[in-house]
Amino acid sequence: MTATEERPVAAPDHPPVPRHRHLSLSLTLVRRIAVTAWVAVLVYRIATTGIAFNRELVLLYICTGLAAASIGRRQVLSVLRDWLPFALVLVVYDLSRGAADLIGRPTLWQWQVDAERWLFDGVIPTVWLQEHLKQPHPPWWEVVISTTYMSFFIVPYVIAGVLWLRNRDEWTKFAQLFVVLSFTALVIYTVLPAAPPWAGARCTSVDVLTGPSAPGCMFRSAREQPSGGILGAMTSAQPGANPWIERISTRGWGKLNLDTARALIDEGQASVNLVAAIPSLHAGLSAAIAIFLWRRVSAYWRPVLVAYPLVMAFTLVYSAEHYVIDILLGWALAVVVTAALSYVPALVERSSGRRTAARTEHAVRNSAGGRTSRALRFARSRQPRSRNVPSDVGL
Repeated sequence: MTATEERPVAAPDHPPVPRHRHLSLSLTLVRRIAVTAWVAVLVYRIATTGIAFNRELVLLYICTGLAAASIGRRQVLSVLRDWLPFALVLVVYDLSRGAADLIGRPTLWQWQVDAERWLFDGVIPTVWLQEHLKQPHPPWWEVVISTTYMSFFIVPYVIAGVLWLRNRDEWTKFAQLFVVLSFTALVIYTVLPAAPPWAGARCTSVDVLTGPSAPGCMFRSAREQPSGGILGAMTSAQPGANPWIERISTRGWGKLNLDTARALIDEGQASVNLVAAIPSLHAGLSAAIAIFLWRRVSAYWRPVLVAYPLVMAFTLVYSAEHYVIDILLGWALAVVVTAALSYVPALVERSSGRRTAARTEHAVRNSAGGRTSRALRFARSRQPRSRNVPSDVGL
């Protein structure tokens, strides 16, 4: 080998890593750190302040978690864009309080009670259930009652979060269902405000004769109304239990010594629209979730989907949050909205397809007619012109 000859360069043991590969690895590391930090903050918040029962706070937790999980996978700002409708529903719901007063709509108080008595042969289900089941202290199954009631503020957002990460199309369908159902209910609350059973137990027919949305009796204890108000008095009670109708949807938390959580929930209940009873959005949304997930989960989960709206219905009636008629109307609204979102787009697409086909056929006919006309003109132009010979010309 001469001095001028070049020695062969040994190939590197590992090929160079492309720059985009370095970037992907860096973003993966950042994502894992962000998710870990999110979990740590969530655990710390739960340990110090308890489980989040505020819908706005739950939504904040979910959105920040999704933003952390989106690093390196999709645009982080898409979280804000996609979840804005959910936040808008919460804002409008809070603003709906007093909307009926602004447009001059009276609140329904007596109609629901009359409907209950007609449906159940003179018995008010809420009164009957609290007479026979309410104990002086919450039994273990009231933990299930309180958990079911609070699931309304958590489960829809958790389902939406899972779908957002796993299947964009399914998330879009669920978001449409949630938004349309919620806004429809909000419109009904504005046009048709209605009082719940716990309020009816505190007020007499005279107190609500003009259909007020916030009479003074509504904010007193039912203990001060021996007659039982519009619902009527309890004729019996379990030993030691209070012989009047109580709003006990959160009482089960006391069994777990979660009195702070119960106080926060009670405070939140006092700040929302108190005459948004028809239809029951708790019942409607639980039924809508069951319908939506029915064909999207395995058969093992279907008993849970059946039980969820039924347990929710029992919870609402027993705890004096809703009348049975409110729940039936909530279920009906869920069915109507679900059917509309399923069939209306198909009908629109079919109608659009027919219009497109008609326009295409019309264009083809016009095009064919145009070609025929041009062919006839061309054929006539090729024919020899006839010469006119005078008839009086002699031979």
